[in-house]
Amino acid sequence: QVHLAESGGGSVQAGGSLSLSCTTSGLTSRSFPVSKPSMAWFRQAPGKEREGVAALFIRTGSPLYSDSVKGRATVSIDTSNTLHLQMNKLEPEDTAMYFCAAEGYGLGVRSYNYWGQGTQVTVSS
Repeated sequence: QVHLAESGGGSVQAGGSLSLSCTTSGLTSRSFPVSKPSMAWFRQAPGKEREGVAALFIRTGSPLYSDSVKGRATVSIDTSNTLHLQMNKLEPEDTAMYFCAAEGYGLGVRSYNYWGQGTQVTVSS
């Protein structure tokens, strides 16, 4: 059973930074098949669809960022399989619930098998 748990959300002023973490359990050497090689961060603001923020192709280490955060975000994973998202120069438009996902492809929201419960990020102007 795969379990994902996000942490690190909170309230910050515009221009500030936040670091989100996603701890995982249940991932094995058989996780991340060729068709679903990624972990990713998504976000969803009230009244809006869930959108991809950043993905990491696990076996290659290659990151992928949405245009909305490119240059302001860094996605990484550590040796305990904890996925991280560092976001800088935060804007009010970054306000959303942020979700971690595992076993999917890139920023394709419907491709992911596993999801965390989310952590709220609120950016005030």
